[in-house]
Amino acid sequence: MVGVAAVSKTVRSEAFLMQITLIRLFVIFAMMLAHSMVHAAPKAELWARWQKHDPASTQKIDHGPWDRFLKQYVVAPHPSGINRVRYHLMTPEDLKSLRGYLQSMQDVAISNFNRAEQKAYWINLYNAFTVDLILSRFPVASVRDINISPGLLARGPWGAKLLTVEGEKLSLDDIEHRILRPIWKDNRVHYAVNWASLGCPNLQPAAYTSGNTETLLEQGAREFINHPRGVAIDKGRLQVSSIYIWFQEDFGRDAEDLMEHWQTYANPALAEALEKYSGGLAHDYDWRLNGAESKP
Repeated sequence: MVGVAAVSKTVRSEAFLMQITLIRLFVIFAMMLAHSMVHAAPKAELWARWQKHDPASTQKIDHGPWDRFLKQYVVAPHPSGINRVRYHLMTPEDLKSLRGYLQSMQDVAISNFNRAEQKAYWINLYNAFTVDLILSRFPVASVRDINISPGLLARGPWGAKLLTVEGEKLSLDDIEHRILRPIWKDNRVHYAVNWASLGCPNLQPAAYTSGNTETLLEQGAREFINHPRGVAIDKGRLQVSSIYIWFQEDFGRDAEDLMEHWQTYANPALAEALEKYSGGLAHDYDWRLNGAESKP
């Protein structure tokens, strides 16, 4: 009888722990849903025209000018743990080179390339154009102050169709939410596209290519999740980037999927803390410019 009682007690204990875990995940997910309703973000809505590609293509796109630009102007690593850009040191010659690269990218018939080349292309085009927008208005405190998007309530540059590829006018929103997210369905894209903000995942000091994209995506995920602006437990409370709230659908169906994503990339100490965590959730995002002269 003693053995039966012990087994029964163990079963009840395991059931209780499972119930606590489910409650914990439900609370976190409920808070995420509430926050996402307040801070709506664009949905991933496929622009079918950009699905065209050539799996057999062996053509390579030259991102050398952008790679040299990044190596010269991105401060990585930075003491803050956030890669910074030396906007204030930009020379007229390097600005001309950047704009030459952007024009050459817009001249590419990207539909004729394979998926790996396309993915690197769209990430680089997005990031290079964002840097160019900052430089065209520098000094500026935040990318959100570049109010050129159409619409009465629109803020920032993301909706302005200032790029032209294969005869189509494109915005930064088009690249991120109508091409990259829906075609590749890879949540690590959020660690690649850079909004020129301190709260954003790092702008890598190298251009993406078909050969290094996977490595850079993994690196970006680890760097961000293990930095306080990404995921942290501060004073007993889980604090995460608003990116995980705005784009929760990309990271899974519920809080359990999101927690699994964080733990995949977390260092051992953070992974253990997340495993034991049983509280609520807060989120934040720092929109200040990621300039080298900006304070952390």
